Amino acid sequence: MTESHATPRQSAESPKRAHGSGIALLVICLCQLMVVLDITIVNTALPHIQTALGFCAENLFWVVNAYMLTFGGLLLLGGRLGDILGRLRVFVFGVVLFAFASLLGGLSQESWQLLAARSSRAPAEPSPRRPRSH
Repeated sequence: MTESHATPRQSAESPKRAHGSGIALLVICLCQLMVVLDITIVNTALPHIQTALGFCAENLFWVVNAYMLTFGGLLLLGGRLGDILGRLRVFVFGVVLFAFASLLGGLSQESWQLLAARSSRAPAEPSPRRPRSH
């Protein structure tokens, strides 16, 4: 049989930390699900977006690429802001900005409005780089 060498203080903190890690994992998984759903929905809706907003075939790829370029380009900046300002604070701000930019994208009447909304959503994308509260 093995003996546990954990002090009472260590054993009392372990369940709390394990519970917090489970919640953090759940938040990370939900954020990643949002990213995948966004890409899937936009790719599925591209033909309708093209006809409804008058995109020409040559410019339609910017609906996806404007988002991905700004997301990839600002990924490190978001991580650094999380280190400086606090990850939880940056995460909450990102979720609010993401929701507001999504609303603007849904209300778009012109192609440039959709591209601007998609580009402004990318820096706010709730991704796994932000939700840690420590």
